[in-house]
Amino acid sequence: MTLDRQNMPSLADLDERSRQIFREIVDSYLATGDPVGSRTLSRREGVDLSPASIRNTMSDLAAIGLLTAPHQSAGRLPTHAGLRLFVDGLLQVGEPSAEDRQAIEARVAPTAAKVSDVLSEASSMLAGLAGGAGLVTTPSRETRLRHVEFVPVSAHETLAILVSEDGSVENRIMVAPPGLPASAMVEAGNYLSTRLKGRSLKQAMEEIRAEIKERRASLDSAASALVEQGLASWSGGEERALIIRGQAQLLDNVAAAEDLERIRMLFDEIERKEGLIALLDKTKDAEGVRLFIGAENPLFSLSGSSVIVAPYMDSERRIIGALGVVGPTRLNYARVIPMVDYTARVVGRLLEKSRN
Repeated sequence: MTLDRQNMPSLADLDERSRQIFREIVDSYLATGDPVGSRTLSRREGVDLSPASIRNTMSDLAAIGLLTAPHQSAGRLPTHAGLRLFVDGLLQVGEPSAEDRQAIEARVAPTAAKVSDVLSEASSMLAGLAGGAGLVTTPSRETRLRHVEFVPVSAHETLAILVSEDGSVENRIMVAPPGLPASAMVEAGNYLSTRLKGRSLKQAMEEIRAEIKERRASLDSAASALVEQGLASWSGGEERALIIRGQAQLLDNVAAAEDLERIRMLFDEIERKEGLIALLDKTKDAEGVRLFIGAENPLFSLSGSSVIVAPYMDSERRIIGALGVVGPTRLNYARVIPMVDYTARVVGRLLEKSRN
């Protein structure tokens, strides 16, 4: 099951009374995790409505998919669609408090000498402050190149030499196109050196391929074949690691058997690390924090959990990794969202320092 975001109700569909009741129910759910009934709401300060009026409004909100009743005689809880509407339209998110900023800096900054320590501590810190499991992907390595050269090593193989701006050298053996003359190797090396200088392979790859495809590259057929062969062999996936901390915290305050089963399913989902890395990598599509609630992401459709993720960047604002927190939908979104965002900024800054 996935949420149909296009057909979800909007705030414009709610009158003032409905908005008030809806906000009260979501606030109560986020604070306690329990369903709330009409009589309880009628006793709240600022709610000047009878239980009967509140029940009618709650029924209307349930009819459009914003509320649900876990049991026939229970009060109401927000659905995943209701939580999404609340976060997008009613939640006010600012900067993290001074206390939270100090806590983040105090935990992560002392580890700045080593990249792995920064990432591990960030994951643990997010888990502790947010009450869920902390997630951090290791940074993608996009080395900027200075020079590319091809050297024949046999009748069927060519050695590609990639020299980075930092002076490191990487050698890669390639299968050579048949009948490749030495002049084509020189031509291909000069062509790539010109277009890759100061850029990573990933940054320039699409442009180079388009240029060759449209025959705008000043290369003969043999040199073009060598360049395309190189791009194909160099575009293999890099190994990315996922650091997870704090799963045990998800077991805290489990009050019912169904809650324990949901947490067990969440543990199973967290074990699918490749899916989690792909989920965190979705932050590369846009800057800033991204939030996935329950069925909005297939990876967490069984446990109905929420994931809050943000990218971390280098000094040139290139996204190199992502971090976040996963936990029950009853997260303190107003606090956790800015914390995840601020932690990403701190991690990006510290990783940049560790490289200099």
